[in-house]
Amino acid sequence: MSGPSVAVADAEPAGRVLPRPPSVLRTGLRLPEVRWAGLALALFLLGGALQLAGAPAWTWWAAYLACYAAGGWEPGWAGLQALREKVFDVDLLMVLAAIAAAAIGQVLDGALLIVIFATSGAVEAVITQRTADSVTSLLHLTPERATRTDPDTGAETVVDVADLAVGDVVLVRPGERIGADGTVADGVSEVDQQAVTGESVPVVRRPGDEVLSGTVNGTGALRVRVDRVAADSVIARVVALVEHASATKAQTQLFVERVEQRYSLGVVVVTLLVLAVPVLLGAAFDEALLRAITFMIVASPCAVVLSTMPPLLAALANAGRHGVLVKSATVMETLGRTDLVAFDKTGTLTTGTPEVAAVVPAGARREDEVLALAAAVEQYSEHPLGRAVARAAAARGLRVREAADFRALPGRGVSGLVDGVAVTVERAERSAPVPSPRAEAGRAERVETAERVETTDREETADRVGTVVAVHADGTLVGTLTLLDRLRPASPRAVREVAALTSAPVHLLTGDDEAPARHVAERTGITAVHARLLPHDKARLVADLQAVGRRVLLVGDGVNDAPALAGADTGLAMGRHGSDLALDTADAVIVRDEIEAVPRLIALSRRAHRLVVANLVIAATFITVLVTWDLTGNLPLPLAVAGHEGSTVVVALNGLRLLRAGAWTRR
Repeated sequence: MSGPSVAVADAEPAGRVLPRPPSVLRTGLRLPEVRWAGLALALFLLGGALQLAGAPAWTWWAAYLACYAAGGWEPGWAGLQALREKVFDVDLLMVLAAIAAAAIGQVLDGALLIVIFATSGAVEAVITQRTADSVTSLLHLTPERATRTDPDTGAETVVDVADLAVGDVVLVRPGERIGADGTVADGVSEVDQQAVTGESVPVVRRPGDEVLSGTVNGTGALRVRVDRVAADSVIARVVALVEHASATKAQTQLFVERVEQRYSLGVVVVTLLVLAVPVLLGAAFDEALLRAITFMIVASPCAVVLSTMPPLLAALANAGRHGVLVKSATVMETLGRTDLVAFDKTGTLTTGTPEVAAVVPAGARREDEVLALAAAVEQYSEHPLGRAVARAAAARGLRVREAADFRALPGRGVSGLVDGVAVTVERAERSAPVPSPRAEAGRAERVETAERVETTDREETADRVGTVVAVHADGTLVGTLTLLDRLRPASPRAVREVAALTSAPVHLLTGDDEAPARHVAERTGITAVHARLLPHDKARLVADLQAVGRRVLLVGDGVNDAPALAGADTGLAMGRHGSDLALDTADAVIVRDEIEAVPRLIALSRRAHRLVVANLVIAATFITVLVTWDLTGNLPLPLAVAGHEGSTVVVALNGLRLLRAGAWTRR
């Protein structure tokens, strides 16, 4: 094993996975809503016990009124604050109903209303907090301290992870968590990435390989060069996205809240009529007031308000646990309406880790010279093809010079100045078959039978899907490179499932040539192929699909996908190799780079929508039945309270069904 020799420090087990969020009990105890609800319940039970024991009336009245204060002060204050903003809050309706019940001597019924209402609010708070905890527990993955080493003296200093700068080198001992996103500078070890990327098996990391903060080092020691400061790490971005998503509201929720304002005012008006009309017709005031209070309770839209967000928040949390970060509740809602999906090719349907299969020099140039020139400018590129060229040059041990005036040509290639020579590496006019290595000069060495079979298979594949890039120096062609990219094993199934979900042809959008694009389309079952597209071409094509009424989901990963990701109804970025621009532009990010997450995400969104509809039906049914009973019969106040608040709890718990692991794989 190479790398620095160090002693094993106190460390966490390498197999440790994502920390579990706190238990429901621990979550509840730290929420003020739960504590106040618990106190209100205790006071209610005390009052009931005193009343049953025949204690003086003032004692159990005092207990019940204390119950009012404990369970009702917070929603009452929130309702008054909302009223100052000219918003009539549902919470205020409940508190007013409870106070009115006490005013006519029904203090027990009013206290019961307060307890159930406070309990319902506590359940909602726990649900919201649990969905947030299930993903933000990622924060605990990153260690607070790291061992920074001096590149000249080798001296070690323990520093806060937040103080690490790009370019610093940190020592990661066996079993320790990696403190920053970076590149292995020295050492070989297996790294457990399950908590961040979902990979069930530790992966070997060598010099030049990328590692992520929060992942767990195995048995070797690594020196890691920091590539991103703590605030820009993958985990930090995950948490920021989750916090943003939790603060947003879906369009359905916004609509429900707009309706709620008018509906709540209507409830107040009708309540006054339910009180006034019977009194004017000669009914007893107490009896009319009790009926009016009951009406106010059962007609309040608490369950309707809670119908939307619990399913969507649960879906957000479930997707996050499975490596998909959805940036807002609106996006989660929109995903389910997708009726056409378009995929980028390189890095999306394919692995995004192509290899240089052949170097064909032109004129008097040599292979290594052509490859070194290409690598000089490609070493700065974010594109998978550029990284492949840089890896190939490193594998041959070539001296790669620095390039000045580097420029990315989105959809075409890259350019730069190498020792004063203008070097351009861009897509060739057409794809070409990869020349047989055995036909090239100097490649006649004897190989083993297994190696010959592997080479033959690779050449046959290359003949069909080789992507050719041309290398120019001062405008003169100096050679071509042919690169291969492998299809993701899960791509054909993902395409089939997406086509089945949307009942529409899946589209392939790529800047690559027609031949490799057609090959990938044939292997995956895609029938609509659009090749040789520049970034604006992809965006225009998405707009054309939308113009005929399609709701488009675009899946991509590169800079050239960013305009189309922004223009699509929903943009979904592949996160592991995706460019920063694509990740920032997209509405959702697949952190684990699993293409099969696309149909699962659409299906999860549709299940969330079905639960929202089911919740609205449940809430409307409860309200209709209870209101009808109250206006035409004699609905007891305790039963009205239980029915109203029970419906609220039912819709909240119904939404929580999407937190179950099985909700991710169900269709």
